[in-house]
Amino acid sequence: MKLFLSTTVNKVDRKGRVSVPAGFRTVLAANTTPGVFVFPSFHGACIMGVGSDEMERLADGTESFAAFSPEHEDAARLIFGATHHLNWDETGRILLPAELREHAGIDDQAAFVGVGKRFEIWHPERHREARDTARQRAVETKLSIPMPGSGGAK
Repeated sequence: MKLFLSTTVNKVDRKGRVSVPAGFRTVLAANTTPGVFVFPSFHGACIMGVGSDEMERLADGTESFAAFSPEHEDAARLIFGATHHLNWDETGRILLPAELREHAGIDDQAAFVGVGKRFEIWHPERHREARDTARQRAVETKLSIPMPGSGGAK
């Protein structure tokens, strides 16, 4: 599986069009369904982006909740009810819906941030603040990532 990596800041035009970084388009093009699926993050002022294969995994994950339970309904509503499927044009641009731009505070620039199997779209300054907070938290908690086969020890 290819991963979304790096951070790229691109200009957003007056209509809300922005270029998806070429490396991100390459990862997305390998998915079953072309395009990108975007929805408002419920953990921060950013937009989450995924390919169709990761969207299917999210759907499978919501099925771990009891059908029609509050957790299932909340997850389905927050993810699937707010998702937009976008295709890029011949120059690699997508049109970010106004409600998503508003959620993330995006105006004339957008930061595309690779986070592995997903990516985020931020207002560049908000991203810097979130990144700095995450770095501080990682230092304070001595963040350690368990590696497969390592027994999951921290």
